[in-house]
Amino acid sequence: MSRAHPDLDSLAFLVGTWKGHGNGRYPTIEPFEYVEEAVFTPGPGKPFIAYRQRTRRAGGAEPLHSESGYIRPGGPDGAELVIAQPTGIVEIHTGEIGRDEVCFRSKDVRLSPTAVEVARVERSIRVVGDTMRYRLSMAAVGQPLQVHLEAELTRV
Repeated sequence: MSRAHPDLDSLAFLVGTWKGHGNGRYPTIEPFEYVEEAVFTPGPGKPFIAYRQRTRRAGGAEPLHSESGYIRPGGPDGAELVIAQPTGIVEIHTGEIGRDEVCFRSKDVRLSPTAVEVARVERSIRVVGDTMRYRLSMAAVGQPLQVHLEAELTRV
């Protein structure tokens, strides 16, 4: 197996397979709980981390959401995130990297003709040891920016 590109050193804390539980809420939906698997894999010798994520409703097998994309270095202490969703939403983010966290803010959100309106997304991810906590906030369907998802995952 080849070594991760050295430009990814500041993002190495993300690498791995993560599983855990989260909860979602938004004014336009009923609150819900979910189980999640997220995988962050460095490109072989290339300066990117491939990302894929899947969620299912807690207590059942019903799929809820999936997305995939890439994280790339974006200058000193910076990162870029590009995500595509099967719901017709594409997010382009810039972010700031801390010692054990990265915070992304959408620079652009693009929608297919039938996608639900999403205007803005912010994602914060913090890793302490083998525990990842994240929060996703969004402005969508006429609602202001607010927390939509929060989860705690463990590296497996």
